[in-house]
Amino acid sequence: MTIDVAGGDGGRGAVSFRREKYVPMGGPDGGDGGRGGDVALVADSTDPTLAGFRERRRFHAPTGGAGGKNMRHGAAGTDIVLHVPPGTIVRDADTDELLCDLDRPGARTVVGGGGRGGRGNTHFASATRQTPRIGELGERGARRRIHLELKLIADIGLVGLPNAGKSTLLAALTGAHPKIASYPFTTLHPNLGVAETASGMTLVVADVPGLIAGAHLGVGLGLDFLRHLERTRALVHLVDATQTPEAVADAIAAVDGELTAFSEALAAKPRLLVLNKSDLLDADQRARVGASHPGVPLIAAADLEGTSELLERAAALVVAARTAELEAALSQPGEPGEHRLYRHRPRRQAPAVSREGDVFRVTADGVERVVAMTDMESDEAVARLQQKLRSAGVDAALAAAGCVDGDTVRIGELEFVYADDS
Repeated sequence: MTIDVAGGDGGRGAVSFRREKYVPMGGPDGGDGGRGGDVALVADSTDPTLAGFRERRRFHAPTGGAGGKNMRHGAAGTDIVLHVPPGTIVRDADTDELLCDLDRPGARTVVGGGGRGGRGNTHFASATRQTPRIGELGERGARRRIHLELKLIADIGLVGLPNAGKSTLLAALTGAHPKIASYPFTTLHPNLGVAETASGMTLVVADVPGLIAGAHLGVGLGLDFLRHLERTRALVHLVDATQTPEAVADAIAAVDGELTAFSEALAAKPRLLVLNKSDLLDADQRARVGASHPGVPLIAAADLEGTSELLERAAALVVAARTAELEAALSQPGEPGEHRLYRHRPRRQAPAVSREGDVFRVTADGVERVVAMTDMESDEAVARLQQKLRSAGVDAALAAAGCVDGDTVRIGELEFVYADDS
């Protein structure tokens, strides 16, 4: 699911001067503009899917209020909070950069930051400029396209070839009501259910559609199904025991191969092999299966035979996985469960000049922001901008690139005719 988000623009800073009785030479008192609202995502367990974004895919937070006289600051724009299911992965749709993994309820991230409010003219007063008529424009809010991908979070994932009985087992363990039929590919999307052990422990169980050869390459929508298994703590590998011994061995090997080919981490998850459909075997067949796979549980999900014991064994794997996760979290800096993301911020670089036809394009960290927040209708503001650009090395970079009087220069959305004042 891809959506467009935009933080609100910052409010404009005010240009104002004190006008009071007995204060004939009042100084500047223009307030700052308010910050624009943010667009944030919050993981909410009450929203199980991303279906709510089908009707609306563009979200723009309100702008900040303009500053006023008497040092009154503009009001901040209201934030927009979008609720997504826990397990949602957020990526930049244009660069595919991972922005955040909302892997637990309450996790929050800002995907469209609001722009800073412009400064009022009080900020530009000095000993030599006592009546500045400069007020910054508000900074534009961040705009981006983001891709939302949901990976189900479950304690136990049921895997196996089509028609192994996974949906029947899910219904037996949790009371869920997935579609069940006696033909392959009955399950077309993952199903979730909640199981409870005899000790009162609750487990979330996911029934993932049957895997086929080439699933790790996307055959049969395999990639869409396998990614959900990455969030499970343990796997229950279900195999149809009514097949020939050779077919049983091939079924086990096929699923093992697909899990390994998709992800080494997925293949390394704790896994419990289970033989299903014992209700369709006679005594001799049961004995033969038991001898071929000693220690492997033999169950009949349709008749609830052996399902309670299976749940207890799977719960033990989940408990061990949860303990390992907690120990790993405690060993990391910060509070348990806290996720910190560190990003490298490059040093400010010298302005770069490139050619776009007959136009000279200037790009530099911070320069485009200063230009965007300058009120071009104010002569004082424009003069201040020219000084800022000169100090930042823009004039020197343009001259080095061959820019001469009369050439067109573009910085951000501003386009002007270059004039060498040196």
